[in-house]
Amino acid sequence: MGRAFQNRKESMAKTADAKTKVYSKYGREIYVCAKAGGIDPEGNLALRGLIERAKKDQVPSHVIDKALDKAKGGGGEDYSLARYEGFGPGSCMVIVECLTDNPNRTFGDVRACFNKAKSKLGTPGSVSHMFDHCAILAFEGGDEEAVLEALMEADVDVTDIESETDRITVFAPHTEYAKTKQALAEAFGELEFEADEIQFLPQTTTPVAGDDVAMLDKLLATLNDLDDVQNIYHSAEPQD
Repeated sequence: MGRAFQNRKESMAKTADAKTKVYSKYGREIYVCAKAGGIDPEGNLALRGLIERAKKDQVPSHVIDKALDKAKGGGGEDYSLARYEGFGPGSCMVIVECLTDNPNRTFGDVRACFNKAKSKLGTPGSVSHMFDHCAILAFEGGDEEAVLEALMEADVDVTDIESETDRITVFAPHTEYAKTKQALAEAFGELEFEADEIQFLPQTTTPVAGDDVAMLDKLLATLNDLDDVQNIYHSAEPQD
C-alpha cells in the first residue's frame, strides 16, 4: 500500500481517569467479541488478538477476566455496533466506531463533538467508501517472499505486504482476518504480532493546517472521552 498505517488512537494518559476509560473500552470490546464468537481464545481468533492487544496496553487481568465471565454468563448489556461518518476540520474524513446500549444517546453525543469542532456529521457511507477496511498483521521478519507464498498457498486474499527494517506488515480484507492469522501461524509457528488490528485506512490523506489542526485535536479528544467510542479513523495529515 506504500503507506504507514495508523495505530488505534487510545487515550493513554497516565492519569487514573484516563486509564479507567481505556480499561472500560477494552472490557466492553472483549465482552462483545466473546459473546459473539465464544469465550475460548483458541477458537475465537478475533478475541485472542484483542486480549493480546489489551495486555500490551497494560489492561489488568481482572478486567479481561471480568469481561469474559460476563460473556460466559450470557446475560449482561446488549451492546450493538454503531458507526458514524463525517467531515472534520479541513474537510478531512472521519469514521467513529462505537459500542452502545443506547444508540440515540450515542448519536447525540457524537454529533455534539462534531458540532463543537465546527465539523459535520454525515450519512452512513458518506466517507467510508474512501477507506479500505483492512486486517493488519505486523511481525518481526525479513522474508517477504516466504510470507507471500505461505498466504497464497492458504488461498488468502492478500491486499499488500510491506517489508521494512526486519518488520513485515500484511494487509488483507477485514473478512480475511482469521484466515490470514491462521495461515501465518501454520507456516511460521507462534508469532509475536507488533500489530494485530482491523482498521479503516484512508485511500488518500487530507492536509490539515493552521487553526484546523487545533480543532482536529479537539474533535479527537472529545470523541475519545466518550465511553461508547471504541475507535476513530481519519484521513487528516496535519501540516507543520
